[in-house]
Amino acid sequence: MDLSKFESMDPIMLMSIVNMKIRDDFQDLDELVKFYDIDRQKLIDKLASAGFEYLPEAKQFR
Repeated sequence: MDLSKFESMDPIMLMSIVNMKIRDDFQDLDELVKFYDIDRQKLIDKLASAGFEYLPEAKQFR
């Protein structure tokens, strides 16, 4: 799944995809945003607008 168009994605679906990608393919959020060349803060803000917060110790949005 290409996350380059994350800004137009449904936030619940986006959260699910990001968490799955971090769990299965990346060490953490920083590695994911670097790989997809996306703005980390914009991704966090998009998910925060739907009530999700990134928990670095859990390496996922909740």
